[in-house]
Amino acid sequence: MSQDFYCDEVLNGRTEVMKVMETDIVLAYHHTRPSYEHHIVVIPKIHVQSLVSEEEENNDHLLLELMKVIKRVASDMMLKTGSAKIITNLGTYQDSKHFHWHVVSGERRNEE
Repeated sequence: MSQDFYCDEVLNGRTEVMKVMETDIVLAYHHTRPSYEHHIVVIPKIHVQSLVSEEEENNDHLLLELMKVIKRVASDMMLKTGSAKIITNLGTYQDSKHFHWHVVSGERRNEE
């Protein structure tokens, strides 16, 4: 698996995704291999390794835009399903080394 699925596949168009919301700097889309019944990924459109990375691009403007999109996606999911969980992973929990959030709801699907 690629170290940065989001830059290598999603953002360059190699893997098509079903977009939920998009701004100039943030993309939200339905996960390509969902772990939950409802599973949306929210990513910055530039490479930032993680929430705690010190990259210059990991600034307050980007974080605020990510939170605005996450809030909207989670609100929409709450209306649709009645609940939502917002998750980000760090360190060894982070499979793809590109900062991203999961907005999920419903039953967790079995890992195959």
